[in-house]
Amino acid sequence: MAGESDLNKLLSGMRPRLNPGRYVFTTVEGDVPVGTTPAVTVAEPEGLTLVVRQEEADAAGLAYDYVAGWITLRVQSALHAVGLTAAFARELADAGLSCNVVAGYHHDHLFVPHEHADRAVAVLEALSRRSR
Repeated sequence: MAGESDLNKLLSGMRPRLNPGRYVFTTVEGDVPVGTTPAVTVAEPEGLTLVVRQEEADAAGLAYDYVAGWITLRVQSALHAVGLTAAFARELADAGLSCNVVAGYHHDHLFVPHEHADRAVAVLEALSRRSR
């Protein structure tokens, strides 16, 4: 199924959803530790980056320094779509919010500071309303 590529439709249809839990970015050499189920993995020359629930990282003794809320944009965006990331990144930056983005096949996933996750959702919802 092809995703949407029209920027106005993407923005107006974002429907950001804050997933429950606290997520952390960590890195390991080798395999994913037993007892962790990463939401995201990224293979880098320095090691395997994992985004996992904070309680799983704690139980596995994994180091981290950034605790995030995970927001899923429920619009199905085409991987070749132009401008969506730039638009929401600008809005979040203007609100003083950092954002780490992971593009999945179906959706974009945003990791924002956990303590500001609700505010980030509100910023994204306002952008979506203005785009209708």
